[in-house]
Amino acid sequence: MSVAPPPTGSTTVPDAAEDAPDRPGGEPAGGGRRRPRRPATTILVTAVLVVVAVYFLVPVYWVLVAATKSTDDLFTTNGFWFSDTPQLLTNLRLVIGYDDGLFLRWLANSFLYAGVGAVLATYLAAAAGYALGMYEFRGNGLIHGVILGGVLVPATATALPLFLLFSQVGVANTYWSVLVPSLVSPFGVFLCRIYSRAAVPVSVVEAARIDGAGELRIFHTLALRAMAPALVTVLLFQTIAIWNNYLLPLVMLADSRLYPVTLGLTTWRGQVDRLPEFYQLTIGGVLVSVVPLVVLMIVLQRFWRGGLTEGAVKA
Repeated sequence: MSVAPPPTGSTTVPDAAEDAPDRPGGEPAGGGRRRPRRPATTILVTAVLVVVAVYFLVPVYWVLVAATKSTDDLFTTNGFWFSDTPQLLTNLRLVIGYDDGLFLRWLANSFLYAGVGAVLATYLAAAAGYALGMYEFRGNGLIHGVILGGVLVPATATALPLFLLFSQVGVANTYWSVLVPSLVSPFGVFLCRIYSRAAVPVSVVEAARIDGAGELRIFHTLALRAMAPALVTVLLFQTIAIWNNYLLPLVMLADSRLYPVTLGLTTWRGQVDRLPEFYQLTIGGVLVSVVPLVVLMIVLQRFWRGGLTEGAVKA
């Protein structure tokens, strides 16, 4: 491929970054020197991060310490240190064995609601976000605006209308009454729409269409892989939101066997005034309920961190 010469009488200006000699120390002349971070700024940022970490970790540490104590030790010993006779295993056995393993049923219900709900919600959000981000059709902007409006509506405002609707349909006080609303994630659709536009190359999609691939195959083989960091984010947020959801199961469910672990622990907490031994059950159950979220964060963080650096180019 040839390059046309410049017109007669015109002059060309050489690139200063190419012709200028390098500065001492190997620093290129065309690039600016990165300003070193001041020690005061580093100390301030580190201090803020330490305060935030302490704010989040102290309650977890307190739960871990309290789960090793008896009911009497909870009120007679230091709240941030272990008792002389730790009984973590005893408390866990009480939690698991109470009322023929009712807590295990609550835990299984939470896994059902959060696991199935988060996976399906992530898939639906990815499909909707990809369609809104990659296709141009009439009403695209209107649909996007409605989704943004859904992000702004709190879940407390929709709990009662959903209960009335599900009562008329006949699915209230069932697994479906908690699972179906968990499939909707306006934030997930919004995030997937933005990420699909940035991460899915249009040229690759066009090449796949030329090769004869259908739209569903393009979405499942190309788009989902490119959108993996966004999908991990949606999956993590949706799992935590469903696992910690309290109001919707409280409104929808009347059978204690259908309770998630959050609602079940609240019922135990409400009985401590007349039965103090429920302190041990409640705190032990809280400790067990936190473990799946911690494991989920540890497992998914490598995919999250890998997505942040994906596509980085060294200048």
